[in-house]
Amino acid sequence: MKITIMTLFKETMDPMLEYSIVGRAKKNNYIDIEAVDIRPFANNKHLQVDDYPYGGGAGMLMMPDPIYSCYQAIKKQSQAKTRRVIYMTPQGNVWNQQMAEEFSKEEELIILCGHYEGVDQRVIDEIVTDEVSIGDYVLTGGELAALVVADSIVRLIPGVLGKSESFEKESFSEGLLEYPQYTRPAVFLDRKVPDVLLSGNHKKIEDYRRWEAIRNTFHKRPDLLKDVQLTKEEQQLLTEYAKKHCKVKEGML
Repeated sequence: MKITIMTLFKETMDPMLEYSIVGRAKKNNYIDIEAVDIRPFANNKHLQVDDYPYGGGAGMLMMPDPIYSCYQAIKKQSQAKTRRVIYMTPQGNVWNQQMAEEFSKEEELIILCGHYEGVDQRVIDEIVTDEVSIGDYVLTGGELAALVVADSIVRLIPGVLGKSESFEKESFSEGLLEYPQYTRPAVFLDRKVPDVLLSGNHKKIEDYRRWEAIRNTFHKRPDLLKDVQLTKEEQQLLTEYAKKHCKVKEGML
C-alpha cells in the first residue's frame, strides 16, 4: 500500500513517519508512506497557498490550485489503478476501527490536511472521495488527525505486526474493549496476577479474557454492547452482574 499525506507542514510530519510501527513498516517495505509539501505547487512567486474567503468571514482559506496541482503530481507518479482521497475535517465521518480495516485493504490512499479555515470546496468536490474526522472537536490543522488515521491503518496491513493475533484481540476488533492484561512480576504492591492466567489452561484463559472484555466494556463503554453478539450464557451473566454491581437503567442491556 502507498499512503501520501498532502500537507503545508511536511517538516513536522517526516520525523513521525520514521518511528515505531509505521517507521518499521516503511523500512521493511510493507508500506510506502510519505508527506508531500503542498506549498511548492503554488502558482505565484511568493508561494501563497491561502486567501480571504469570498463573501467575507474570519480567517484564511486554502486555495484550490496548489492542492490540485499537488494531487496531480502524486497521481502522475503512482502506478495504482485505484485510490481514495481522504480529507481530514471535523465535518467528516468519525473514524473507527471498522473504517481502519476497510481502508487498510486499499491500494493507495492520499490524505489531505486542511489548515487555516479549511479548503476551497471546489477542490474537495473534485478530488476527495472520503471526508473523515477523528472526533467532535476542532484542531489547528489536519496533520495530527492524518497521523492518527495512517497509524491505525498501517498496523492492520498483513505482516506489519507479525502475528495477526496482535490486533485481532484488541479493543474494538470484536466490538468489545480489550480485557485487562498483566506481565511480570506476579505480585506488584500486594496486587496479584489473576490465578487463571498462571494456570496454563488455555480454554479457561480464553473464557476469562472474553468475560473480562465484556465486563470492561460494560463499565467503560456500555453503548458498544448493543452491537456485540453475546451468547445466551454471556447475556445472562452480564444481566446478573449488572443487577449485583451497578444501578443500570432499564433497557441498557
